[in-house]
Amino acid sequence: MKVNVQAPNFAADVKLVQFIEKRLSKLEQFYDRIIFADVFLKVQKTSEKENKHTEILISIPGGDLICKKEAKTFEAATDECIQSLERQLKKRKQKQRAHA
Repeated sequence: MKVNVQAPNFAADVKLVQFIEKRLSKLEQFYDRIIFADVFLKVQKTSEKENKHTEILISIPGGDLICKKEAKTFEAATDECIQSLERQLKKRKQKQRAHA
């Protein structure tokens, strides 16, 4: 799977990009036909501590899956997104098996 990380207005650290790629690679255990993943990292300029937004778009045959989360760190937001996408992929796989 190809992973594309975009971080407008700041430079994403190499460790952060590697962390995201490692977590996304685990999704292939649940669904092996993932084409690519686009990750958007954004920092909101607010006084709140939870100002890190992570948005992940996964392209699979038959449509795309999207998850948007915000947390105190990009790592925490990424983990929440991965868990959500994991549930979505399992649900998609069950529906495909039911129709087959």
